[in-house]
Amino acid sequence: MRVLIISVFLGTIFFTGQFLLSVNLPLGLIMSSKIQSHEEKKVFSSWNPLIPQVGGVSTSNFSLSARSALSYELTDEKMVFAKNINEKLPMASLTKIMTAYLALEEGIDKRYRVSSSAALIGENVMGLSEGEILTLEELLYGLMLPSGNDAAEVIAEGSPYGRDGFVEEMNKRAKQLGLGNTHFTNPSGLEGDGDQVTTVVDLLKLTKTALENKNFLKVVSTYEKELPNNNEHKYYRLFNDTNLLTSYPGVKGVKTGFTWEAGLCLVTYLEHNGHKIIAVILNSQNRRQEMKDLLDYTLIELGETPPKHE
Repeated sequence: MRVLIISVFLGTIFFTGQFLLSVNLPLGLIMSSKIQSHEEKKVFSSWNPLIPQVGGVSTSNFSLSARSALSYELTDEKMVFAKNINEKLPMASLTKIMTAYLALEEGIDKRYRVSSSAALIGENVMGLSEGEILTLEELLYGLMLPSGNDAAEVIAEGSPYGRDGFVEEMNKRAKQLGLGNTHFTNPSGLEGDGDQVTTVVDLLKLTKTALENKNFLKVVSTYEKELPNNNEHKYYRLFNDTNLLTSYPGVKGVKTGFTWEAGLCLVTYLEHNGHKIIAVILNSQNRRQEMKDLLDYTLIELGETPPKHE
C-alpha cells in the first residue's frame, strides 16, 4: 500500500511538471510568483508607548506654554513628561513626517518632475521650478530642512496614487500604524483644506516608526545640504535652522511646524548617554527654548546631567 501511494505521488509530480512545461510555465516561476505576491503584502505593526493610566505623569515642578507636549524615553519605554497628550490639535508641517515616511516606500532614487501647480504652492518652499526633475532623496532634503511645501506637492503628485490618492494613503497608513486621532487633508500641512489634526502621542508613534528608516534619519539629522546643479535642476543650498541640531548636543532632528492655527510646533529626537528620547511640542509660544527646557527636564528626571547648550 505504501509503495502504491509513493508511486501515485511521484506520478502526480511528473505529470504536473510536464503540463507546466507544455504551457511554458516552469514550476520555479510559479513558486517565485507566489513568493513575490506574498512579499508585496506590506505588514504594518502599530507600536504603543507605555502611558500611565492612573494619575498620568507628574509635572508639578515643570510647565510649558505649549498647549500639548510630551517626552518619551525609548530605551526603557518611559513617559517622562505629559501635558494634554490626547488633545487633537492642528499639526502644521509636522504633516511632512508622514509625507516623507510614505514616499520612502517608493525608493530613494525615484525621479519626480515639478509641475506648475507645485512650483507655485507658496509659503515655505524649497524653491523648485516647473519642469525640473529631482530624485526623492533630493526632494526629501527640501521637504524636511526648509519645510518645502513645493517638495511635498511634487512628491504627492508623482506618487502611484496621484495627489489625492496620496493623501488617502496617508490616512490609511495612519490607521495601520495605530494613529487613531490623526487625520490628513494635504501632504504639506498648509491650512485651508479642512481639519488636519493629530495628538502628541500619535506624533510620537509616527516619529519612532519613521526613524527606523535609515534614509529618513539621515535626512532629518542634516543641518545643511547642497544639491549641485545638473542638466535636470538648478543648484540648491538648504538649511535646517530650527531643530536644535547645532545648539543642543545629541539632537538628531526631526521636524518643525507653524501655521497661525497650529502655533509653533516641534518634534525632536535626542540621543544622550544611551538614552533615545522623542519630545513633541504643539502650539508653543517659544518652541526652541521650550524644547531645550523639556529635554533638560527629561534628562534630569532620568538621572542624567544635560549637555551644555546654547
